[in-house]
Amino acid sequence: MTDLPKYFYRIRENGAAVFEVETENRERRLELNQIAVANWKNGDIKPHGQHELTEAERAEIEGWIAQRRALVARREVDDIHRAIDHLNLTAQWVQARATPEELEEVTDPLLLAMHDLRTILVRRKAERLAEAPARNVPLGAGRGAGESSGGRDVGGDGAGRDDEAD
Repeated sequence: MTDLPKYFYRIRENGAAVFEVETENRERRLELNQIAVANWKNGDIKPHGQHELTEAERAEIEGWIAQRRALVARREVDDIHRAIDHLNLTAQWVQARATPEELEEVTDPLLLAMHDLRTILVRRKAERLAEAPARNVPLGAGRGAGESSGGRDVGGDGAGRDDEAD
């Protein structure tokens, strides 16, 4: 049991309960003694009970928080890639296998969710393009097929929208 880490993190919603792993005792049993609670979202570290955290313990927990934030960020992007796959699988299902009753059940919620997503994506892309330094890039460069705005408002609420109908 000497290969065990010195600390164990029991994951919770926004952080973890931090335990010190003890293997050196008379009964040769594994013991977990809680020493702190860590919140990876806001970086808060609170000692547990009467335990006073050492600088080494605090540094270890701060390192875990940084690793956890990076892991959650990677997972979030992976989830988005899976969502793209699900949209493609949904399109195939609609085209090939969906019954009229199934389509009746899912069409409106899907259309609303896709409209909301498209609105946000278009607005955020416009913000990025506006913030990018002017580099003599032709209008519409970097856009996908059918997305050229020609300098017109294709923004968030559809007001003043001059693009072709969706």
